[in-house]
Amino acid sequence: MQIYHTNTKKISGTKYTEVYPKAHMLFKELKRKTKRRPHLRSAYFKKDKIFLDYFWEHLHQKNSRDRVRRLKLYACALELIKNSKNEPVTKENPNKKSEVLHRFSGMTPERELFFVQINEDKKTNQKFLLSVFPSE
Repeated sequence: MQIYHTNTKKISGTKYTEVYPKAHMLFKELKRKTKRRPHLRSAYFKKDKIFLDYFWEHLHQKNSRDRVRRLKLYACALELIKNSKNEPVTKENPNKKSEVLHRFSGMTPERELFFVQINEDKKTNQKFLLSVFPSE
């Protein structure tokens, strides 16, 4: 597994109320650039769009401590999606046969390993940022 080393630092803060506004500001900047659904273009997927709105739905299903852990890595995850050409670990979603899961690995400047999971729909070929989480 190849690891992408990011230049972007983790979002600082220890509480959800400190980390969420900073992460959501990054999302709002990307959302402002398009009239439709917020997305990033991925280097690995030949500049295909990676839609970002599913991440927020998935995040709100987690407890507040886990939300903070994931949100702190949001800026690093956006850089990884945008710039990484490293091949992810790819497997079929065991819960839905019509989806493929791609798991990219990254390293923060603080030498912390994290993973970014992207969900791809086989029929429409659309890709969604599903999750960001540290390795623990």
